[in-house]
Amino acid sequence: MKKLRLSAAVAAALALPAFAAVAQTSEITIGISICTTGPAAALGIPERNALEFVPKEIGGVPLKVIVLDDGGDPTNATTNARRFVTETKADIIMGSSTTPPTIAVSNVANEAGIPHVGLAPFPVTPERAKWSVVMPQPVPIMGKVLYEHMKAHNVKTVGYIGYSDSYGDLWFNDFKTQGVPMGMTLVDEERFARPDTSVAGQVLKLVAANPDAVLVGASGTAAGLPQTALRERGYKGLIYQTHGAASMDFIRIAGAAAEGVIMSAGPVMSPETQADSALTKKPGLTLNTAYEAKYGPSSRSQFAGHSYDAFEVLKRIIPVALKAGKPGTPEFREGIRQALISEKEIVATQGVYNWTEKDRYGLDDRSRILLTVKDGKYVPAM
Repeated sequence: MKKLRLSAAVAAALALPAFAAVAQTSEITIGISICTTGPAAALGIPERNALEFVPKEIGGVPLKVIVLDDGGDPTNATTNARRFVTETKADIIMGSSTTPPTIAVSNVANEAGIPHVGLAPFPVTPERAKWSVVMPQPVPIMGKVLYEHMKAHNVKTVGYIGYSDSYGDLWFNDFKTQGVPMGMTLVDEERFARPDTSVAGQVLKLVAANPDAVLVGASGTAAGLPQTALRERGYKGLIYQTHGAASMDFIRIAGAAAEGVIMSAGPVMSPETQADSALTKKPGLTLNTAYEAKYGPSSRSQFAGHSYDAFEVLKRIIPVALKAGKPGTPEFREGIRQALISEKEIVATQGVYNWTEKDRYGLDDRSRILLTVKDGKYVPAM
């Protein structure tokens, strides 16, 4: 009897891994942590909405997509990422919608050895470089086109107002790195928190400094707060917004104050105005047509493009990774990591991706356009 029990136990032990192996091959699990509530919901909701238009399977393998809300809180994002690692055994992790929680997700993914696709720009430090890539355009690419516009329009002095977090730091540091050497002088720096409902004090200081232009380092609907306050306080100079503000919600929130803003944006915000030779034109039109058919005219968003593009990338990456191993295995995850840096000219709505071991953004000037608002609509800026 003892021998029989041992044999049964051995048989059960052997059967369990075999069963698990079969389960591992049945689907590819993708865990997504984004901000669908809180101050950054205007970013996360379009990212969630765009998932309705992504493939349900790639390479003949079904995709299991799990979406969790982190509310823009790095602690919540960390918890979500750890759930993806321990509970759902995710093959790929995406998120988040803003910089601070994206850093948190990246930290967890890199600790666990799981490919991570960031949906917000964030500093890819050495400890986050192995497993993370970034979908949004890097700040230096998007900043340069703004500073070039400033220089062309004889801007000499600039005031800065941005988030009091890592996203605000990215833009402030980039202006010092690129804008100042191009001949601009920073005359005032102001910060505000994402949940703030007023920037009156900061704007009064900016208006008193009287710069030729103001650069706003914010994203989502909150970017409209300083835009509106500056115009209400009588500021007449140029106002520059980052690609974090690139959505129709910005115009809705800022209203008449949005007129004349200069904004760097991804090509998805205006594929109709791109040359037919632009690789980003066709996917941009495809996404916007589907998105606006469901969510209404002029509902397009740069942020919808980020999550949509992540799956455009996976359409190229997953078939390659499947040659290295089956879903649920370290070999498959390593295959994804390797394919992300070996596959080239991956076309999406926001740019053409060419990641390398050192360049985790993988984008070039094809990933940016310059817009302004005229009569309540985005048009190319001159």
